[in-house]
Amino acid sequence: MSFQTGLSGLNAASRNLDVIGNNIANANTTGMKSSRTEFASLVAASIGTGGGGSGAGIGVEVAAISQSFTQGNINITGNNLDVAVNGGGFFQLKQPDGSAAYTRDGSFKLDKDGYLMSNSGANIMGYPTDPTTGKPTSASIQPLQLPTSAPIGANATTAIVTEFNLDARAPLAAGVAAIPASAGPPAVAAQAAIPPTPRTTYGTSMTAYDSQGTAVPVTLYFERKTAGATDTWEVYDSTTATTPVATLTFDADGKLTAPLPGATTLTIDTPSAATPSILAKLDVTKVTQYGSAFTVSNLTQDGYAPGELVGLNIGQDGKITARYSNGETQTNGQLALADFRNSQGLTPGAGNTWIETFASGQPVQGSPGQGKFGALRAGALEESNVDLTGELVNMMTAQRAYQANAQTIKTQDQIMTTLVNLK
Repeated sequence: MSFQTGLSGLNAASRNLDVIGNNIANANTTGMKSSRTEFASLVAASIGTGGGGSGAGIGVEVAAISQSFTQGNINITGNNLDVAVNGGGFFQLKQPDGSAAYTRDGSFKLDKDGYLMSNSGANIMGYPTDPTTGKPTSASIQPLQLPTSAPIGANATTAIVTEFNLDARAPLAAGVAAIPASAGPPAVAAQAAIPPTPRTTYGTSMTAYDSQGTAVPVTLYFERKTAGATDTWEVYDSTTATTPVATLTFDADGKLTAPLPGATTLTIDTPSAATPSILAKLDVTKVTQYGSAFTVSNLTQDGYAPGELVGLNIGQDGKITARYSNGETQTNGQLALADFRNSQGLTPGAGNTWIETFASGQPVQGSPGQGKFGALRAGALEESNVDLTGELVNMMTAQRAYQANAQTIKTQDQIMTTLVNLK
């Protein structure tokens, strides 16, 4: 036994207490991953005369401080910009100095320019997306910026989709003249006249938008022109129009046979002479003629007025959807995740981050919910995976180890004192 052996034990126990203390201090840190101290013995080796070896233990050393990347509990916060990763992967950051970092802490914020930021001031990285389809437009990640400073612009109506049923029992719009009785042959019974059907009997209305986002009312009227093996209805856009917008033709089964899809264009006059007329494709492919009441089941158009941002949502796939006051939504980017072949090789950094090293390997990037990447949970944060009870027990064990190693040094000192005092 020597002073060096006891001193190595004191150093190792002290390092162990440092790690345990750091775990306890970060028990409430979002996305924190606990660490543990791993020890290795020190042995003095020598070559014997017979070619063999002998050695004696000369203490202990800290072989490694390894991290545990087990999943932490998901804590619901209700904040739309809080995001937890349920599974594998790290959020990717671009730090103020331009370097890359990775984190499990999803407590994000927005700066004055609409950039999504971490608490340490790093940009959150993700994929740019098409606002309408939500599909990524590039495989390269970039800092995510949300449209918080400007309203969504107006969009003129370009397409109107209709879905309704025209009553196959409806009389002709022009009416039917009276038929007097006839003695024949053959005898014909008298039939009363059927008056003309007002154009307003079958109609529906909606709102379209011009290029400036001004609402323009649109009304469609339907008049039955012929009946028999082939039925035809004419579509008008006003009660006074003399030229139909379209002519609908149905077969004996009540299925639409004309016009062909995309063949009808509706011209809508705008309130201002400075604004061009709205030219919208009228889709009537789902119109039917059955023996039931006239009903409209769908009537939509793709235009909208300007709108202000009213909210943000983050989906499980990481796509960020902006909601506007005009009822429209747009996808404004997708959060990207990264993973490593050897997560243990990552170096912990400040601000609850990890840094890539040669031992960790290069990051593999992907979208949440795909492959080995976990899904995201908005309005929630991942808690630390530190087991506080276990750490307190470990602390007591480390304390005993420290005291025992100190006792070995004290004992060695007493032995040395005895030898010095020999006479």
